[in-house]
Amino acid sequence: MLIDKPVGWTSHDVVAVVRRQLGMRAVGHAGTLDPFASGLLVVLVGRATRLARFVEAEQKVYEAVVRFGVATDTGDPTGTVTAEAVPNAWPTRHELESAISAMVGRQLQVPPAYSAKHVGGKRAYALARAGERVELPPVEVMIHEILLGAWTPPRLVLTATVGRGTYLRSVATDLGERLGLPSHCEALRRTAIGSWQVTDAVSPEAVTREVVRPPAEMVGGMRRIAVAAEERRLLGFGRAIPQQELADGYGALISDDGTLVAVAAGVDGMWQPEVVLEPAA
Repeated sequence: MLIDKPVGWTSHDVVAVVRRQLGMRAVGHAGTLDPFASGLLVVLVGRATRLARFVEAEQKVYEAVVRFGVATDTGDPTGTVTAEAVPNAWPTRHELESAISAMVGRQLQVPPAYSAKHVGGKRAYALARAGERVELPPVEVMIHEILLGAWTPPRLVLTATVGRGTYLRSVATDLGERLGLPSHCEALRRTAIGSWQVTDAVSPEAVTREVVRPPAEMVGGMRRIAVAAEERRLLGFGRAIPQQELADGYGALISDDGTLVAVAAGVDGMWQPEVVLEPAA
């Protein structure tokens, strides 16, 4: 299901409310949103929770407000101010565009110290909050596009389309560094994940069984492969089935009634199931 997460809620808060609304324990989310952020959160229930990694791999679109002149230890407005500066002249729109154009594409990004990355078996944010110095190694991310919106110094509105694992807080601080200014991400809203839009989402309190989407919709951007009854039975036992057309990557294997039977990887002319949604009886 698609949830519009409110500002101030954690992703776990949303999951807790959905569990209560539906009266079931098997509930999870794909792609965490920080408490200061709002917007689209994909929540999965039942066996569909095993589809989280495929949802997380989808492109994401964010609307962000970058606040120049102030840096915080978290990279967002919830942190402690670590630096302040007011320039003699704020960057021009042309200077902003030049700095941003250099940030588009595949690149290395240092995740925020206050992030969910693991360091020695612990979450980075837990170590940072305990006063420990956290230095995370850079990771490769993909920034597909950044569009400039309103520029009313010291605040810049931008829309960013990014790949998995990209932190908009780091985008905000990196942009400030390129311009020689402290900065942080003052506001953030996720508006899309793959083909899903926040305009189609509901509030956590409005969740009912009627808004739960079929598992097949949660992998809607994946190649769809029709499977016959015997193939469905084999997949239910975790067995691979032959490909009718050779293909690499993942496929959503769908039965004739529209049910997602499995997500499988194309390997050596076979569909090898990695997640089975409909086990054999």
